[in-house]
Amino acid sequence: MRRTSDAPPRDTAGTEAYPTSSHWGAYEVLVENGRVVGTRPDPGDPDPSPLIGNTPAAQHHPTRVARPAVRRRWLDNGPGPDPERGAPGDTYVEVDWDTAAELVAAELKRVHREHGGEAVFGGSYGWGSAGRFHHSQSQLHRFLNTAGGYTRSRATYSHAAVEVLFPHLVGPPGAHALLERAPTWEAIAEHTDLIVSFGGLRLSNTWISSGGRAAHTAAAGMREAAARGLRTVSVSPLKDDTIEEMGAEWLPAAPGTDTAVMLALTNVLIEEGLADRAFLDRYTVGADVVRRYATGETDGVAKTPEWAETICELPADTLRSLARRMAAGRTLVNVGWSVQRTQYGEQPLWAGLALAACLGQIGLPGGGFATGYGSMGRYGGGATPGGLPRFPKGANPVDRHIPVAHTSEMLLHPGEEFDFDGERLTYPDIRLVAWSGGNPFHHHQDLSRLTRAFGRPDTVLVVETHWTATARHADIVLPSTTTLEREDMAASQGDLRLNVMRRAVAPYGEARDEFEIYRAVTARMGLEKEFTEGRTAQGWMRHMYELWRERQHDMFGADLPSYDAFREAGGVDLPGRVNDEAMAAFAEFREDPVAHPLQTPSGRIELFSATIAGFGYADCPGYPIWLPAEERLGSARARRWPLLLLANQPKGRLHSQQDMGAYSASLKVDGRAPVRMHPDDAAARGLADGDLVRVHNDRGSLLAGVRVSADLRPGVAQLSTGAWYDPSSTEVTCAHGNPNVLTGVAGTSRLAQGSTGQHVLVEIEAYRGDPPPVTAFTPPVPVPPSS
Repeated sequence: MRRTSDAPPRDTAGTEAYPTSSHWGAYEVLVENGRVVGTRPDPGDPDPSPLIGNTPAAQHHPTRVARPAVRRRWLDNGPGPDPERGAPGDTYVEVDWDTAAELVAAELKRVHREHGGEAVFGGSYGWGSAGRFHHSQSQLHRFLNTAGGYTRSRATYSHAAVEVLFPHLVGPPGAHALLERAPTWEAIAEHTDLIVSFGGLRLSNTWISSGGRAAHTAAAGMREAAARGLRTVSVSPLKDDTIEEMGAEWLPAAPGTDTAVMLALTNVLIEEGLADRAFLDRYTVGADVVRRYATGETDGVAKTPEWAETICELPADTLRSLARRMAAGRTLVNVGWSVQRTQYGEQPLWAGLALAACLGQIGLPGGGFATGYGSMGRYGGGATPGGLPRFPKGANPVDRHIPVAHTSEMLLHPGEEFDFDGERLTYPDIRLVAWSGGNPFHHHQDLSRLTRAFGRPDTVLVVETHWTATARHADIVLPSTTTLEREDMAASQGDLRLNVMRRAVAPYGEARDEFEIYRAVTARMGLEKEFTEGRTAQGWMRHMYELWRERQHDMFGADLPSYDAFREAGGVDLPGRVNDEAMAAFAEFREDPVAHPLQTPSGRIELFSATIAGFGYADCPGYPIWLPAEERLGSARARRWPLLLLANQPKGRLHSQQDMGAYSASLKVDGRAPVRMHPDDAAARGLADGDLVRVHNDRGSLLAGVRVSADLRPGVAQLSTGAWYDPSSTEVTCAHGNPNVLTGVAGTSRLAQGSTGQHVLVEIEAYRGDPPPVTAFTPPVPVPPSS
């Protein structure tokens, strides 16, 4: 039963239960004598995530940052580039909060005075908290805007190609619809005959949603759809990318060849007269360009199934049969985010849209094109058109930006020009990096290069809960509270309910809420009133809720409870939620493309984009084509590094969060990240389950533990991201198993400049001798100022 009072309920003798929310869902924490001793699922969650089991160990872990700490070399020498930043054994000096706030305020003022706001990089990535008020990215960006502005990042590591490409192809609202208004699993169960998913439908990814999910419904939706006759084809190198109950047909295409598969399917539709010519003529531009390329008129190479077979290693007859089945009923083409996190990642997205357009079902319930099923929990779970409460960031007076995947290049190459989405931009000269709510030493590629990049600014400020690798590369580290140490409210897009988050335990050490940290700094800059607007944290939450409450009344006539009543009840159901076949993206456009045109130059779906063609990018021309990536089986590079490593999202945690937790630790091999290998590949290298191995290429090396599995195709290994970066050993780049010591920094193309960290070629060999210990969870020991 949901609690309806701010007073914590007594569970058993001495145990109190507090409801909270995270990006992996709503749950309750059990507290005894001021310590978190356990967790249990929220009563309203039908399929809770096992990630809640990581919380107790993470909450009180020795890696928590207890007090403000300043790097000794920075404190002694003052601001300036330092190649020793982040070196093992770096010494930190603990200071009081007044001193820390004064140091940050003085350095911000110096950088703005001497170099301008563009010399400040606001690096928050936004995953620090599920709370609507204590949202790290919003807090940091409001602080930096108040202080005079900053250079910002654009797009995401997750799906930059989606974010940049689709506004050109279907217009900005259409791109938003693809990301936020995908058909529900109920609509799929009702209307869809076949779903063909490139990149699978990985269940563990559906545990995660920005802001959390009060109820995880993806697994039940998949099972119900399969029970009602939905057939599934999973084009993926991993067999277990779909749950067994879906009975998916597994097509283990060579990684990075999805575009070739889609072009072959399109070729069959065109050559056998199965393409919906009427749809293409009415709703698209550029269909003839796609047709000429697919049939070989453009370059003399017909993209037949036989042509694709030599690339993707799937039988031509299998591809031809699949194309015919797709045309025979209602089909949904899904391209997962993992597929576009590779070189030329825009191409499978564009080819997938063209394939769906040839089927003529875009805008129909349960049919057409989607990107995101199996990538995040909000897909297939409905939509909340009324929005959610938000903490306003304010206006940024600095108009400078970079694609987020270019963070290291920006720091290393100030003044250098680069292309991005039709613009010719210049990297700013960053002197101060301010980071909160993310861990670039998890997200970013080529961590050795990122380490060099972090040595270049004058100052690195990190606001963190734990001594992550990013905190260990900072000059000033300010301890922030966790979600369990403060009050908030949480929900995600498409969620069922806005939940109250209760403070369960006291702050660790001298940790403070980010709002209070930035308030103290702005006070020393004479900007406290501008930052707080005269409100306390509780006052801001009340203000945010009441504004949202008024908006829901105006939009839906909803009579929601007051803020005090909302807190007393523990939450409120979200009004105006859409969860039916009206979720079909582009339904109005399909009904009348003249009355409801897309916001593209043509008003239609742009299978050929004159805009993109005009950019002149050889790595992303004006229509979908096959471009063979460098990090691919069969490439010249593969002759030296013969295994294709998939660096996908982890099952045991969200990104790198709470990696020390019980559930995350249970999946490791003797305390190191697990690398899955096909039995044939393991046997060829004399390896067995549980062996310690060195995974390496010309960029770096790591240690991992082998897990032998037939659930991935030969030639492919899988090592998920998220193991805390551990560069403590001279023998390997990471002793713990972070795959981003191996990945390159090249962008998807000059259009989106997205992350390409999903695929990387490597070799794997047994590690001989005594391995170096894992020290990622051994924090630095700060010394007092007098030392």
